[in-house]
Formats: sequence, C-alpha cells, structure tokens
Amino acid sequence: MCGIAGYLDKRTPNAPLGQTMLVMLNSLGQRGPDSAGMALFGPANPFGEVCLIKLPERQDPDAAERRLTERLQGLATVSERRRIGDVVRLVVDRSAGVRDFCSAIERRDDGFEVLSLGRSIELSKQVGEPGNLDRTFDVSAFRGSHGIGHTRLSTESKVDLSHSQPFWARGIPDLATVHNGHITNYDRLRRIYEQRGLRFFSENDSEVIAVYLADQLDKGLSLGDAVAQSLDDFDGSFSYLVATPSEFGYARDPFALKPMIIVETPDYVAVANEEIAIRSALGPAGVAREPSGHVYRLWKVGSEVADAAA
Repeated sequence: MCGIAGYLDKRTPNAPLGQTMLVMLNSLGQRGPDSAGMALFGPANPFGEVCLIKLPERQDPDAAERRLTERLQGLATVSERRRIGDVVRLVVDRSAGVRDFCSAIERRDDGFEVLSLGRSIELSKQVGEPGNLDRTFDVSAFRGSHGIGHTRLSTESKVDLSHSQPFWARGIPDLATVHNGHITNYDRLRRIYEQRGLRFFSENDSEVIAVYLADQLDKGLSLGDAVAQSLDDFDGSFSYLVATPSEFGYARDPFALKPMIIVETPDYVAVANEEIAIRSALGPAGVAREPSGHVYRLWKVGSEVADAAA
C-alpha cells in the first residue's frame, strides 16, 4: 500500500523539483504514514559528492560524530558538514573507492550507515509524514530536473530510518530506487548477496532492488538492461521507480498487479500509483494512463524520450 511518485521536468534542470515532489507525496500520505523520503537530482555539486550518513542510535550524537570524523581521515576531504537530526550531511572529495569508503565508515554492528552518495543526488528520508521532510531537510527549496519519492506503510518490518525509502544503490553513486509491493524471493536473493560479502541494513524486501541494480551495473549492463533483467529475476507483485542523473523510469511486474499511472506532456513526465498525486501537483493537463505493452520504461534526462520494452 506504499505510495511512490516520480517527476521529470523536460524543460529545465533547475525546476522547483522539491515543491512538486512534496505535493505529490503529501497526496499519497494516506498510503503510507510511517515514513517518507525523496531522491532529488540536480546539477552536479562542484565541490564533491554529497554523502548522507546515519549516526548510531541511542548514542551521544556528538561523540558519534567525532568517531565519524576520525574514520574519514585518509578516506576523503570534507568541504561541508551539517548535522540534521540523526544524520550527517557531508560534501566529500573521496580518495577511496566507493565500497572501501563505505566499509571504513560502516564497521560491523557499529551503527553507522551510509544512506546515499553522489554528486547529483540529494536523498532525504525520515520517519513520519512527508511534511517532516520539509521541516527537517527543507526539500521544498531544492531545484533540479527529476526525482523519485516514497511514503511507507510498514507491513513486515519495523519503522525506522534504515527501513525507510528511497534506497541508494550501494556501490554505485547517484542511483536510487523506491518500491511498492512485494519481492517474494527477496530472502533467496539476499542470501546470495550476503554470501558474496554484501551487507544489508534492513529487513525490507525493497532494499534488494537497489543492491540488485548496482550488481548488474557492476557486471557491465546498462541501466535499461539491468531493469529488464530484474523482471525475470524478481518474483512477486511489484512496481518500482529508478533514477540516476541521466535516466528516470519505472518497472512493474509482468502481470501488472500494482497500479502505475503516467501523465506525459511536452513539458514533463509524472508517475505515481495514484492519479491524485499527479493532479494535485501539476493540474489537469495531459492524459492519465496505465502503461500497456511495456513492463518497464526509461526516459533520458535532458534529451528525447527513450523507450525500452521487455
């Protein structure tokens, strides 16, 4: 019953993206009151990668942040730092690879978690309704080209920051996903990845989507090919959105068991699992439709639409 929404502005890389996404998520609030989040994409940060790190729970945040500073030594140069509730937002110039960087911060059972990393992505998520995101992260001020968002109803796992969405595709900067539904072979996929040394931070089946896509990209697949392959490798009833700095799109199970509404005009593409989210943010223009003949589709950001059918 979770709410998912996405928006791509075809006109400008500097649209009022945060405002649009916030209205969309507020309209989906009844589908998921437990937590909300967004992954927003704009121009690349000229000073480095934006990194969001969750601090350990039930520990003194000042002491935790001092430990984090020690761990960053030799890994990255920090040009900006801001603590936002129980997370720290950094702008870093890494000297270590992505996985080495994350492993050095996320020592086993230590409580630190890298929530996102990339030059173009600003990921924010929080327990509670979507309005909390604006009060804490000031998301309505963000300007960019495209984004994805999520409101969560917890059905099988606990309510906390680690279980909230979007999920970052660990190991691949600037890639995030949001999901509605159930990946019923999640446990098997998770065991395969854990046997290869990959780490999970939740019991949420949605987390495996981002891990899966990162793994496929590591193998040399394009994002389109990775999304297409996921439709064969995932079981269940599901729909998910994916975004990178250059691509934005959706996938749904081949039986189309989860709703997916799309409105596309010459100015924008909007996707959600309820039409009210699109109309509340963008008005009556454009025909709302459920996709047919496609079980996934990707749009190229800043260029002509690119279709992909499985």
